[in-house]
Amino acid sequence: MSDQRGPTGRRDPDALVRRAGVRGDPDRDQHFLVDDRVLDRLVEYLPEGTDRSHLLEVGGGTGALTDRLLAAADRVTVVERDPTLAGFLRAEFADEVAAGRLTVVEGDALDVDLPEFSASVSNLPYGVSSEIAFRLLPTKRPLVLMFQKEFAERMAAAPGTDAYGRLSVTAGHYADVEVVEPVPKEAFDPAPAVQSAVVRCTPRDPEYEVPDEDAFMDLVTACFTQRRKTMRNAIRNTAHISGLADPEALVEAADEDLLRKRAGKVTPAEFAELAVLAREVGAA
Repeated sequence: MSDQRGPTGRRDPDALVRRAGVRGDPDRDQHFLVDDRVLDRLVEYLPEGTDRSHLLEVGGGTGALTDRLLAAADRVTVVERDPTLAGFLRAEFADEVAAGRLTVVEGDALDVDLPEFSASVSNLPYGVSSEIAFRLLPTKRPLVLMFQKEFAERMAAAPGTDAYGRLSVTAGHYADVEVVEPVPKEAFDPAPAVQSAVVRCTPRDPEYEVPDEDAFMDLVTACFTQRRKTMRNAIRNTAHISGLADPEALVEAADEDLLRKRAGKVTPAEFAELAVLAREVGAA
């Protein structure tokens, strides 16, 4: 392993790409983060007091972020689906692998068994970022994740804003979500077609309770498929998505003011009230 280091004393991202002998492939969602300043900040975005004993990285690429995580954590597990890159990571970080500080898992992050981890810092493959995020969020661990900027803003959106939707409600069910840094295209090699942003997810219990989490999520998803309709009509029209056995019973029992709203104005707590009510009146 060469000892080429960047200005902060960490491995130089461009040198890592050269040593790996690869080029990022946009068709395979490979955009390597090569901006030292962004890389050095990512782990610092973890919430204060986060347990850094075992950090998970999804999409290790050529190891620039892996290197930063190893400097901040006791142990790191990195999941990389590209066999060539997984092999490079094992060779580049052979000392850390031998010491038991780094585990490289070769495979798709949607399919492999994830280890118990204390937090995750990841530059996610954008094509499957939603699916990966919703595999990580239910673990109730602190997350710092790189997304497409539009996706990040939707995750963090508040009720009543244009970006607020199913993604906002479901992400917010598990954590406080905030966009902490926009990242320009030029920070990546090759540059993606879109702007990016870093999101911090701080786990917490929601301010409401739901009798069945899956049923709650299905109801939210269903109503947002008809976000231009009033909630009254959205509930009636989407039983095939929500799974409601008797949507009319829920409409008859629900608060009239809530039924007049559209989904984009309904808070997560109000969706939870509907889910509870659906169970009480036998609609669920």
